[in-house]
Amino acid sequence: MSDIEIRDDRAAGRLEAVDGREVVGRIEYFVLEAPERALVPVHTIVEPAHEGKGIAGSLARELYAIAAREGIPVAPLCPYVVKWAERHPDQAPAADPVLLHAAKEWLAAHPERF
Repeated sequence: MSDIEIRDDRAAGRLEAVDGREVVGRIEYFVLEAPERALVPVHTIVEPAHEGKGIAGSLARELYAIAAREGIPVAPLCPYVVKWAERHPDQAPAADPVLLHAAKEWLAAHPERF
């Protein structure tokens, strides 16, 4: 995975894994503003030709690293990120149930986003 670059396209709500010019994986997310600011990953997608290379895990790790740098929590709705967080509690603090509930409500109110 040394040639994969991970970049945050905050405006588009995507954390992308890029190999050369090709996006080979991504986490689609939104920024929850209330009851507090949080990153909310909704989907993790890795292109079939790139599966099994650790790309999804690298994306999840970077998402939590971004949140830590910004001093905000992650409220994962993406099943992959939820499982990844359970396996890496040292890197992925448990989400506040209140934030998870607010994230689910936001997503239900904005289905066109995902």
